[in-house]
Amino acid sequence: MSAQPQPLFRPPPEPRAGRSAPAAHARAGSPHYSRFVSMMKLILPSMAVVLIALVVVWPRLSSVDERFRLGFSSMSAGAVDSLTMVNARYFGTDNDNQPFTVTADLATEAADGSHALDMESPKADITLKDGTWLVLDSSTGHYNHDSGLLDLRGGVNVFQDQGYELHTAAVQVDLKANRAVGRDPVRGQGPFGEVDAEGLLITERGKNVTFTGKSKLILRPAAGAKP
Repeated sequence: MSAQPQPLFRPPPEPRAGRSAPAAHARAGSPHYSRFVSMMKLILPSMAVVLIALVVVWPRLSSVDERFRLGFSSMSAGAVDSLTMVNARYFGTDNDNQPFTVTADLATEAADGSHALDMESPKADITLKDGTWLVLDSSTGHYNHDSGLLDLRGGVNVFQDQGYELHTAAVQVDLKANRAVGRDPVRGQGPFGEVDAEGLLITERGKNVTFTGKSKLILRPAAGAKP
């Protein structure tokens, strides 16, 4: 007897009696599962929009307190500080219409509405008609525009372009009258030698210098001259 041919495909076994269908199929076909899927279709996109909004807005919310805030408050005119200028520079002319310049690292109005200034590191530059110049500087000073008086204090240095220099504690400069007066001990030097005096008087825009009080002069011979 020949063997019976075997079928190539076998049908799946029938479910046993009393065995239920897979739970997934049961859930998929239930109305509760359908409502869950519908709700998730609405909730998930909404959550995505909220997360994107937080990513954009959060840096701004966290930096609000750290920002520099500007505000306005009521303030009386008397509570405002006096006018202050950095690198102040003033140009003027004397009684003979010759120019002079007064500069300072810092200038503060001495009184509200006044023409007087308290200065830090003031300097006065005076130029003569023949081109020579005279410079006076100090640590502090007071300048009155109306009177043309410049009070230099805290160590005054006077330099002239021909090689002369003077050092004293305080000098009052009358920029309009082209004169300066010092009543403190002064020490000077130049091509002539050295000088010590109790005071000084500068006139003619630095052309003439008079040493006042007890004075001591040490002459220095010119180079190459015989003793």
